[in-house]
Amino acid sequence: MTIPSAEGFLQASSCLPCTAEEERELVRALTREAEENVKDGDLRYLVSKSWWMEWQRYVGFVSCDENGTDQLPQATNRPGQIDNSKLVSAETISGSEEPELRRTLIDGEDYILVPQQVWRRLLQWYKGGPEISRKVVFGNPTHKDYIVDVYPLCLKLIDGRDNSEQNIRISRKAKIHELYLVVCSLMSVEKSEIIIWDYYQKSKSKKLTNLNETLEEAQINMDHEILLEMKVDESSSGFSSRSTNNELALIPLGPSTSSLSIAGGPTISNGFSSGIGSSFSQDNSFSPLLKDSADGYNSFSNGTKDDTHGLSGLHNLGNTCFMNSAIQSLVHTPPLVEYFLEDYTREINTENPLGLQGELAVAFGELLTKLWSSGRTSVAPRAFKSKLSRFAPQFSGYNQHDSQELLAFLLDGLHEDLNRVKKKPYIEAKDADGRPDDEFAEECWNNHKARNDSIIVDKFQGQYKSTLVCPVCNKISVTFDPFMYLSLPLPSTVTRMITVTVFNGTGDALPMPFTVTVQKNGNCRDLTKALADVCCLKSSETLLLAEVYERRIYRYLTNPIEGLHNIKDEDILVAYRLPIGHEKLLRLEILHRRADSLISTGSSLGAPL
Repeated sequence: MTIPSAEGFLQASSCLPCTAEEERELVRALTREAEENVKDGDLRYLVSKSWWMEWQRYVGFVSCDENGTDQLPQATNRPGQIDNSKLVSAETISGSEEPELRRTLIDGEDYILVPQQVWRRLLQWYKGGPEISRKVVFGNPTHKDYIVDVYPLCLKLIDGRDNSEQNIRISRKAKIHELYLVVCSLMSVEKSEIIIWDYYQKSKSKKLTNLNETLEEAQINMDHEILLEMKVDESSSGFSSRSTNNELALIPLGPSTSSLSIAGGPTISNGFSSGIGSSFSQDNSFSPLLKDSADGYNSFSNGTKDDTHGLSGLHNLGNTCFMNSAIQSLVHTPPLVEYFLEDYTREINTENPLGLQGELAVAFGELLTKLWSSGRTSVAPRAFKSKLSRFAPQFSGYNQHDSQELLAFLLDGLHEDLNRVKKKPYIEAKDADGRPDDEFAEECWNNHKARNDSIIVDKFQGQYKSTLVCPVCNKISVTFDPFMYLSLPLPSTVTRMITVTVFNGTGDALPMPFTVTVQKNGNCRDLTKALADVCCLKSSETLLLAEVYERRIYRYLTNPIEGLHNIKDEDILVAYRLPIGHEKLLRLEILHRRADSLISTGSSLGAPL
């Protein structure tokens, strides 16, 4: 089927309902057109991965399954309404304009992103929701790569007089002046009348007055608190003023609860964010800035003499547990602690083109010093997170990331920032030529140290021996290569347990839950076979698997090769014992409902039959 353009296909498919093939080709055309003409500010919509897979099966969409097949087995049943309810937090108020996403969603596993045009067509065909949109943002206008920030900042605006909170959603790449505009619109005040404070942990840290600074650069993170103060004349203020008429006083502003949302939350995918000034002087004198305002917002114990150094926690800034675990591992490595608690700044290399001009080393050193300060119980690593996001944009935002990937970047960055070698010599690689391993290994290590010499090399790097034998001439080549990370074959769980409630099709037995053990990388056929064994399935019977959501059948698991990775631990599964050939029979779903005087239709209970 040839599709000349999305516009032409839209006209051809304006009459509903479309066939499965027409839906598939239209979505392909719209997606291709949207990607070719993507621009800053375009919208992308979240769609539940489980619903999307049902739709893919219905239209026979391209798949990337583990067997390498190009197409999913086409399903005959049209999927139901779009159901994004699993993406939304339980705290979301029904009917709210801006649903609150669950904080642990993973792109490609829990949801997929589709262009606005595709979402509109899917909504037209299937209805449902809720609608969840995010903005497209380019990190660099000269690059075609873009990022969709699924988790924009959620800030808590504090009314200083009555401590009421109002929620604001805004991109972390938005500038301070944009925050002022949002607050002014929400509170119906003039920009010249207000001052906004960084109010993390109910402490006035600093005024947000640098209007060209982004919220990320200002170290404003998820669930951050900001305080609103308003300038009032002394004669009209209900509060005492100590000096001039321009003294700031706290006054009540607006209702106690409200919310305002700016959809989106731009991130950058290439290059570094701009506008973050260096804290280093031109004479390369690096002195750790050990003031509390560097990271800010630290908690302290009572300061008794029995306080133990290093027993400090790290605040979760929003899905940053991957970063915190890596940091805690490093800051409790004794040689590294001793090194950074001494004068490490004398070894900072600002001339290394592979380094980060020493900024990463200083940020890490300041954080380690705070964690090992006496009496400190917790630290918010905001300044370090800001530096990390600047130099490694892949870790910006509040999505989950791989802890080992961050650890690798951090060790590499620290090594280059602390490399004692200013000018790296050229060294020609030599072969062992039959020399003893210890002699050749020492030579290789000395050559490596001639170009790479830092505390990271001293404590974290080593060599492994590689031996190659030519299959033609049988020449043996031996090399010693440096390494910093080793992938160990640790035993891992390759199985999982799944609980399924089995219903008897004849109704002569009560439903019975069975827990079976299956391979993690298995499929629905494996699950059905395991169930058949434990429930003593007769040769004349078969099992029909289904997923139940909100007391209704959400979907039938009829594709035998569907991977079990699509079934979450919290999903509710049922299986019905039916006679072989039941596909030819009329299928009726019986729902149990409870009479409710407040709800005319009653409420659902139990599992469907």
